[in-house]
Amino acid sequence: MAIDLHTHSTESDGTDTPTELVAAAAAAGLDVVALTDHDTTAGWAEAERAVRDQAGHVRVVPGAELSCQCPDGQGRHITVHMLAYLFDPRSEALVAEQARLRAERRTRLRVMATRMADDGFPVDPDALMDALPEDSPGGRPHLARMLVQAGAAEDVNDAFARYLGNHGRYYLPRTDTPVFKAVDMIAEAGGVTVLAHPFATARGRTVSARTIAELAAAGLSGVEIDHPDHDSDAREQLREIAGTLDLVPTGSSDYHGTNKTIPLGAETTDPESLDRLAQRATGSKIFG
Repeated sequence: MAIDLHTHSTESDGTDTPTELVAAAAAAGLDVVALTDHDTTAGWAEAERAVRDQAGHVRVVPGAELSCQCPDGQGRHITVHMLAYLFDPRSEALVAEQARLRAERRTRLRVMATRMADDGFPVDPDALMDALPEDSPGGRPHLARMLVQAGAAEDVNDAFARYLGNHGRYYLPRTDTPVFKAVDMIAEAGGVTVLAHPFATARGRTVSARTIAELAAAGLSGVEIDHPDHDSDAREQLREIAGTLDLVPTGSSDYHGTNKTIPLGAETTDPESLDRLAQRATGSKIFG
């Protein structure tokens, strides 16, 4: 069984609609795919319809990716991403926090686009925002695509490397959810949490093994090990940590459609791991 537990659709910063994502998963030979858009569950209903209407047999794990502020174990705070699965999307605390994050993402995106336009870049902030799905968490990839389309960047990666990355001139920080609060919110909503790509050093500073242990003690269910941004050493270290802390190990592509070059199913999750996560969750069910 082929399982990919980390993908994005047009409801956040991917380029496939939820329907297209289900079809792409079937074409890639996947049996299960998780929809984990940033800070939104807006794609769940469409994904569930696609599962019912499809010719194949792909199942969808409903989820989301939460942007969190986390202590790095050295007296500082860094941004980490938390994958949340099978929670109740109607949870009041979670709905409110996701709405706050989406609004902040959109405000941040407009400010970044306006600053670039003021500096002479071929960027139209109004057109950028009007093209976003209603109430979606607009992100830097949307601005990056506009730069590519205007010929101001070779591709999305180039736009991030030159302008929009964490050390780029036009980068703006955001106020993320405290990571322990995120774990609590998802647990209260009947879901489970998996720490996404925790040792991806190419993204910046990473959490320590001690911080992962603290998260496990607070209710973290799993850790994403097999990820395109993890080298063999990172994977080996994380497997040891997961084994010691009894965390569920997962693997995922972190698929974003054409925004990234990583294909669906590039990394996968063992069926036993999915079973362990599903057995702990009470907030919602796998579609299909």
